[in-house]
Amino acid sequence: MRIIYAGSPDFAVPALRALIDSEHEVVCVLTQPDRPAGRGRKLTPPPVKVCASEHNLPVLQPETLRDPAIQQQLRDLEPDCMVVVAYGLILPQAILDIPRYGCINVHASLLPRHRGAAPVQAAILKGDPITGVCLMQMEAGLDTGPVLLSKITDVGSYETTGELTERLADLGADILTRGLQALAAGILQPVVQPKAGATYAGKIAKAQATIDWTEPASEIVLRVRAFNPWPVAQTLLDAKQFRIWRAIADDCLIDQGMPGEIIELTSRGLVVQAGHGVLILQEVQLPGKSRVAVADWPDAQLLPGTVLGL
Repeated sequence: MRIIYAGSPDFAVPALRALIDSEHEVVCVLTQPDRPAGRGRKLTPPPVKVCASEHNLPVLQPETLRDPAIQQQLRDLEPDCMVVVAYGLILPQAILDIPRYGCINVHASLLPRHRGAAPVQAAILKGDPITGVCLMQMEAGLDTGPVLLSKITDVGSYETTGELTERLADLGADILTRGLQALAAGILQPVVQPKAGATYAGKIAKAQATIDWTEPASEIVLRVRAFNPWPVAQTLLDAKQFRIWRAIADDCLIDQGMPGEIIELTSRGLVVQAGHGVLILQEVQLPGKSRVAVADWPDAQLLPGTVLGL
């Protein structure tokens, strides 16, 4: 089939590579415009653009898909299907109507749970024991179309958003390949999403990463995992930003201090009192410094008695 591929972040790269290696023809790649990134705010292309350029695929980076000129440009490509993976722009009906087989989307959750922009973070924040990927037929609603294929996976007890996203990206590439074969053969059976169990996972804001030490340790550790690698859970240490990259919770330890107080340094890490139980910090970062394992941080032994968040 002739395919237009639309995607932007790292999550969308494995699916594009799978298409490149398949019998299908990627006639165009749509991705977000280059954006400033990093400390130097250097203009940086999306990972999907980098991959597409390495394989000499034509790339379009429109700010919007509501431009009639862009819509006509895509029609002229006469695509059989449009594949969308974490693209970042809303597809108007005029775009959805272009491909012969419509537009299909790889979504990183088990729909209808966690529709929206941040399904992986939402799965971890909610403490979901399982998640997965869905191949969905797109329609005007946000992630509301019928599901064509899905694949389930366990969420690891200590897995971060970055780690889970990488695994789900590979699963998504697999169901996309299988789904396109079945779509071309006319043997896919779309399943309408049930109304029950539908949830929405909105975009993550930086403010959500600030730790409230009065929460139970079991809730705080979900934030640490969900916000790794972005925006990274944070608190204050001596009135300076203090990032927490990895931690574990222990709800069995007896409460020993006020919320946010560093109780002791053990072989497992820095033990911090939470609203209930303790959070054990294992990897942290000070402003202007690199991430460091607590076990390799000499200053960690000076911190018991310090209260975080002040």
